[in-house]
Amino acid sequence: MRSRGRASRDNIRTGTDTHMSQQQQPEQQMQLKTHNSDSGPGIAADAAAAGAASAHQNGNDGSPGQGKGRGGAGVSAQLIGMVTNFGGIRFMVLMILCFQNSMFTVLRRYSLGVLKEDYSKHECLLLAEAMKMVFSAVMISRSLPRGDSATSRLSYVARKSSKMLFLAFMYGSMNILSFVALRNIGAGLFTIFAQLKILTTAMMSAIVLRRTYSSARWRALVSLMLGVLLFSEPIWNTDNRGKNVDGGSTLLGCGAVLIEVSLSGFASIYFEKVVKTDQEQMSIWERNFQLAMWSFPIYLGFILFEGGGKAGFLGGWSNTALMLSVLGAAGGLLVALSIKYGDSILKTLAVTGAILLSSLLDHYLLAGPLTPIMVIAGAQVVVAICNYTFDLTPVETKSAPSKAAADNKEMSPLVKQDSRV
Repeated sequence: MRSRGRASRDNIRTGTDTHMSQQQQPEQQMQLKTHNSDSGPGIAADAAAAGAASAHQNGNDGSPGQGKGRGGAGVSAQLIGMVTNFGGIRFMVLMILCFQNSMFTVLRRYSLGVLKEDYSKHECLLLAEAMKMVFSAVMISRSLPRGDSATSRLSYVARKSSKMLFLAFMYGSMNILSFVALRNIGAGLFTIFAQLKILTTAMMSAIVLRRTYSSARWRALVSLMLGVLLFSEPIWNTDNRGKNVDGGSTLLGCGAVLIEVSLSGFASIYFEKVVKTDQEQMSIWERNFQLAMWSFPIYLGFILFEGGGKAGFLGGWSNTALMLSVLGAAGGLLVALSIKYGDSILKTLAVTGAILLSSLLDHYLLAGPLTPIMVIAGAQVVVAICNYTFDLTPVETKSAPSKAAADNKEMSPLVKQDSRV
């Protein structure tokens, strides 16, 4: 009798535990869904893909006895999500941008320095903008729901492109300022001033986006700027580095390049602000389509002004020039993606790393210079990039006081007076 009583109590406990475990499984599944849905914008698709892949891999068909497999699938889904999350995409985009910039620089050096090709630089840029516009239009049409018209969407995007018109105008102005600067000062002095883009980008980020960077990151940026300046020693360390171009004005040339580097920093921050915080949010492909659409007539105006290259309109083109246009279009798209998934300063770090990589490739492939000063400066650049990247101090963004808060602050004395009455 006692053994029968114990057996019945054990059966009751087993049934209760089974019932409780069946109730806990939906709760655990609901918690897992909630965790994946809270991953933030841009991560939900990656988390869903990772979960689907892990479920398919582990054979999650709901059959009994798969509890251990499901736990392994959940862990693997979280690990895959960590690898393919926002930070993973950002790292991948920045690395591709670095390699693209390096390949573009080396190929341009080979085209202009070795092959002595005389095609128009603005014609090359014009073709790159046309490629960007076509590629962005294809990506926009592919992202639309089934049944939506791509023509109507592109027409809407074109009508809402006034902010990208301002950005294209800034890029065109920077092109003109570079031309004016190089007409009045030498390439060495121009290169020295051009390194200020690193600091102007950070300063514009602090002013426009109201971001606060740690002192360690500011030191890393200054060290990065000095390292890039020393790395450019073969360019500016010439006999005529302090002389201006014949008939030119040093003051005018320096002023033009200073305005250009300031506009460069502001343009990067402006694009980041539009992409991330604009009230009318659009995809990165739509913003690229808008920018290319307005850049096209600007570069066309440059071509008409200069009368084509040395070989005339559409003259001197080659397979190398066509490849440069393809790389230029890819670079424009990668810059936009790096700003979307990172920020303007991380984009600057990737471009700076590309300077080192392209110089090494230039040295081993095209017999370019590689002096001991460049080696030391390159090490300084790498250390500065690591110091900035691995600084764990969070970047704080100060929110501007709203109008309602300001009104409440102004009305507070009246409220106090009424409360006393």
